[in-house]
Order: sequence, then structure tokens, then C-alpha cells
Amino acid sequence: MDVPESFRDVRERFEAGVAGGEEVGASFCVMVDGEVVVDLWGGHADRARTRPWQRDTIVNVWSATKPIAALIALLTVDETRPVAHYWPEFAANGKRDITVAQVLSHSSGLSGWREPITTEDLYDWEKCTSLLAAQEPFWQPGTASGYHVITQGYLVGEVVRRVTGETIGTMLREQTAADFHIGLAESEDVRVAELVPPENPPFREGQISEIQLNAARNPPLPPETTATRAWRAAEIPAGNGHGNARSMARVLSILTEPGRASLAARIEREQIAGTDLVLGIPLRWGLGFALGRDFLPGPRTLFWGGSGGAFVAVDLDARAVLAYAMNRMGDGIGDLRGLLLATEAWASLHSSRPGAPGPSSGARPSGRPGRAGNGSVEK
Repeated sequence: MDVPESFRDVRERFEAGVAGGEEVGASFCVMVDGEVVVDLWGGHADRARTRPWQRDTIVNVWSATKPIAALIALLTVDETRPVAHYWPEFAANGKRDITVAQVLSHSSGLSGWREPITTEDLYDWEKCTSLLAAQEPFWQPGTASGYHVITQGYLVGEVVRRVTGETIGTMLREQTAADFHIGLAESEDVRVAELVPPENPPFREGQISEIQLNAARNPPLPPETTATRAWRAAEIPAGNGHGNARSMARVLSILTEPGRASLAARIEREQIAGTDLVLGIPLRWGLGFALGRDFLPGPRTLFWGGSGGAFVAVDLDARAVLAYAMNRMGDGIGDLRGLLLATEAWASLHSSRPGAPGPSSGARPSGRPGRAGNGSVEK
């Protein structure tokens, strides 16, 4: 079944990426007012290109997990409270006043572990959280952001566990019907796409600061790790979510539901801005999402992505969610494939009838694109 005519350019760009080899396998989805408008998938789930990427293929989306974990946490936790209010042991070594909001905006000073840990240690929740509770921050909390590559998930996850007695992965399963997993059952392994490592990984030694090196290499996380049963089974809410574009969009569409305006307002309130100490780029952080008003369409766009290219965005004015997941990882910190697809989709959202304002205006779309079932296409 085809996508609406107004999104033809989105489909053509997606098909060109698959046919031209830019992708191995990928999926892209747009939801508006909680309804699927565009649902594309294609290519292959393995590097050898022997296994087609199916409608229900899922993949490790790395840090595109973070906004989903943050959303689930914010349904329960008060971000203005100190972390130690929920987790008393966390107050050690000058952390008594660090708030949940600072953790969610990467400004708590806990961008990594001070003690060397291994990849296998990530599967030991108690060890990871206990070490974070005991250590001192790398910088004065609240003065700058420094991307919490893996630690954010343990920090906010432990707060959720202290409040509810449940993990973020469990809450995700209980509170949404989306096919997105933080902690994947072995029975689902057959659906997981193989990640294809980038040719030029980010954060090369000799070019980065000690804080960056710690965040990137303690522990090392080669893409091959994601193929192990131990990685998939663990709950690592900052980095091992498994899903596809449709499932990511479905979870985040919670923010476009009637009655969720106060939750969205909490998330989009700017917490900190400036050059991130770990990523080395200027960012504005809300709660669990970066704020896109400086360079993305719409003044109220929340977004983030995952290593290699996965991308999610919520345009609060358009009540739209855009999501992209793939298995061939791009180079460097960012990758433009998902953003370019999203840019085409934004043009359609904001130009759904002649004379409508362009996407850069931040104006609400003046009309809704026609629906076409689930709009799926397979190549």
C-alpha cells in the first residue's frame, strides 16, 4: 500500500537510499495525531543482504532509546526533586542537590564512571548504580552539559525503580502497546537486524579531552556487542532499546495526545544550553530531548538520535512524530539520512495545501495529509 501523494518525495528519497546502497536496511515513519501517515521499510536485515528487512524487523537504536526512557520516567517521577530524595545513597560525594532534571539534561556531571568498568559490567545493574551513587561528579553540576552516553539510563532508571519498584523496561511494556524493547526476550532475536559498523567511528584518541575519552571508552562498546544475548537481555535505558521507526514513533506519540500538554511543556522547558563537554557541539537540552528550535522546522520540536544514525523528533505544534531506524551505521557523531527524510516529511506536513507556510516558519500545518492505511512500502 502506498503513502499519501503529499509524501511522495519522502518515499522517493527512502527508495533511493535503499536502491543506491546508502542503506543496508532501514525504516521510516511519520505519525500525526496518533495515526500512522507514512510507514516505510526496506533493504536487508543483515550485512550479507540475504535476509529482507520485514515490517516487524527491529534493531538496536543506541541513544535514540534515551527520549523513550525519559518519557516513561517522566510519567512517574518529579524532575524538580533531587535524585537523593528518591535514592538516598546518591547524596555521597557532593551530589545531594543534583536533580532528576539535571540527569535528564546531561548536566549532573556524571557523564561516565570514574572507576574502570567492562562491557560485561553493564549487565550488572547493582554494580553500575552503586558506583555512580558513590562517585563525585566530573564537573560542577548544573554549569554545563556533558552527554551521559550510558550513565543516564542507570541514573534515571534507578530513580524509577526506587519510586515504582519496577524497571523502565517493565514500565514500557506495561504502559505502551509499542513494539519497542528495553530488555529483549530471546524469542525476539530472530527479528533483530545486524548492525553494520561505521568505517570511521567518532572519538579517536589524541583528538579528545579526558572527559570525552572516559564517556566514549569506559567501557568500550563496539557494535558487535549488540549481537550478543547478554546485551539484548540487559536493561540499558540509555542505549540498548530495540525497535523500528514505527515503534519509536508510537511510543513518542504519547506527547501528541490530547491532555498531554503539561507533560510536553515540562519536557521542552530549556534546562541548559552551550557547547556540550562530551559531544563538543552546541546544544539546548530539555528533559531527555534536545530542543530543535535553532535549526529544525517548528519552534517546538524535540529530537534526539542514536550512534550511527537513528533519529526521532516530535513536532509539538504539528502534533507529529518522525522516526528513522537503520542497520548501516554512519560515520562520526551524527548522520544525515534520517534528518533528510524528516526534512522531506516536514515539507509535506507544512505544505499540505497550496499557500501553506513553509517548514522553517514554525507555523502549524494548515491541513492534514490524506490517510492511506498504514502507508507501508517494501523494497
